[in-house]
Amino acid sequence: MRIRPVGAHALLLDCDDPDQVQAWRAELWRRRDAGDLKAVEIVPAATTVLLDGVADPAAVAALIAGWTPRPSTTTAAADQVGVPTVYDGDDLPLVADHWGVEVPEVVRRLRQTEFRVAFCGFAPGFAYLTGLPAGLAVPRLATPRPRVPAGSVALAGPYAGIYPTASPGGWLLVGRTDLVLFDVHADPPARLTPGTRVRLVDPT
Repeated sequence: MRIRPVGAHALLLDCDDPDQVQAWRAELWRRRDAGDLKAVEIVPAATTVLLDGVADPAAVAALIAGWTPRPSTTTAAADQVGVPTVYDGDDLPLVADHWGVEVPEVVRRLRQTEFRVAFCGFAPGFAYLTGLPAGLAVPRLATPRPRVPAGSVALAGPYAGIYPTASPGGWLLVGRTDLVLFDVHADPPARLTPGTRVRLVDPT
């Protein structure tokens, strides 16, 4: 992991892989909650963690360099979200073809996978979910759809994702959910935040 300054009041942690991102994201959140770290925002991405609103970046960088992330042991139900999912996406046959299986096997694998929110981006409340084996990565559509309905469950590259609002998109659609994932009046507005465990469960 490497630490470098970004502007006058931010630091960027360049991580070796997504697992290291999650380890540092969790450690920095713990340190901030404990009062050991002062930062306005801690924002994970695919291979980096941004600390923004840091009064003395050089001093904070020296602190972080002396820390070692602790393994996460969080298993509380509050950190797990079941997303009721109907598997009827237009691109299920395409995903099955990429995986070399039949559609029911795609659905079985998705039901059995425990996903984790790695980071959020693209649109408010859009969570990038990891958990699928690297060999199951799928390409985006060559031409994005002009409108993907809110609640669409989709795959792209190594990630799964759920569109919180209607928007253009090129991910492969495998299903849909009625769960509200972004509400500007809620606290927090996003239902899925970094570190949250997610399962795509059958509707009740």
